[in-house]
Amino acid sequence: MISRQRGWIGLVVILLALLIVAVLAQTALKRYGMLGDERTVSKTAGPRGVGPTTPVGIDATGAPPAPGNAVERARGLESSLQQQTQKMGEQIDSQAK
Repeated sequence: MISRQRGWIGLVVILLALLIVAVLAQTALKRYGMLGDERTVSKTAGPRGVGPTTPVGIDATGAPPAPGNAVERARGLESSLQQQTQKMGEQIDSQAK
């Protein structure tokens, strides 16, 4: 009779341990702010969904739009880094003299 009960006792112990780990994980996530209470989220969160439905006008005085192609953006970044490197090299050379 006892040999048949060992399987059930082991299963109950494993389930109890799993329950304890789940409760500890939940409290840890709440403490770190990764798992919030639904009531506090709904009170503090802003409006959800799509923003204003009116179209936004184009601002001609602002910076030009970034190129949509990733290769063009990478080339632009590379050229700006090269310019900065040249300027820093000139500054270092002038200070060394």
